[in-house]
Amino acid sequence: MLLVGSPGSDKSMLAARLPSIMPPLSPTEALETSMIHSLAGLLSEGGISRVRPFREPHHTASMAAIVGGGKGAKPGEISLAHNGVLFMDEFPEFPRPVLETLRQPIETGDVVIARANAHVRYPCKFLLVAAANPCKCGYLADPARACAKVPICGEDYLGRISGPLMDRFDLRIEVPPVAYTDLDLPPSGDTSQTVAARVADARAKQTARYAGHDRIRVNADLEGPVLEEVAAPDAEGRDLLARVAQKFGLSARGYHRVLRVARTIADLDHSDNVRSQQVAEAVSFRIAVGVKS
Repeated sequence: MLLVGSPGSDKSMLAARLPSIMPPLSPTEALETSMIHSLAGLLSEGGISRVRPFREPHHTASMAAIVGGGKGAKPGEISLAHNGVLFMDEFPEFPRPVLETLRQPIETGDVVIARANAHVRYPCKFLLVAAANPCKCGYLADPARACAKVPICGEDYLGRISGPLMDRFDLRIEVPPVAYTDLDLPPSGDTSQTVAARVADARAKQTARYAGHDRIRVNADLEGPVLEEVAAPDAEGRDLLARVAQKFGLSARGYHRVLRVARTIADLDHSDNVRSQQVAEAVSFRIAVGVKS
């Protein structure tokens, strides 16, 4: 998930809310998470992780801190976020080599740390949430406050995120700034508890659906024939996706990621089949913030 918004938006607050709406760790997930945190010295002796991790490294973090390494080839932030959320604020400010190292772990769900005295493979299935300003000054959409380089500054700033890495973001959301007149208004929308209940229900559907598969736990793990079988849209949805793929130049990865998101939206809608409106919603998330990959 990529959140793009001005400095006055609530990108960090939205990301911090995610752990509260995610389903509890399963026994298997709790054991996996605990083993990694124990290796990193983050667990007391005999302890066990019972909540999903939420890691938020600073943009000055080194490659070893993010991916893992150092003495003993310890796990990095991507593995410490296994089964949880990795929140990377000021995403374009991270060094380019650090960002590019995320590409393979996002795809494979594990990372190999190779050192002269160690060769270790760590799991790293995490929900990557990145937050960014629309440009260097942050006020691209506000003519009264934007710098003199608009709109080129926005293209240059978000251009620090390479195309292949951007292609791995399933959801791209523009977060509008919060007006000071809205700060005193009563809360609107669903509570975290309501959203968490919907998420838990959708996760339960996926757990039952993939009970017979060794490597598939959730829709994000779908690939190949299983993806085509489980997430196949209806005729109207397939036609819509074909037209979008042609118009916006969706990559094969992007095409499959849209199907996974549409399947998840269908689960949230209590729908057995993927319909055209769910495909349309999945596509709308992917072509947001001016990125057409």
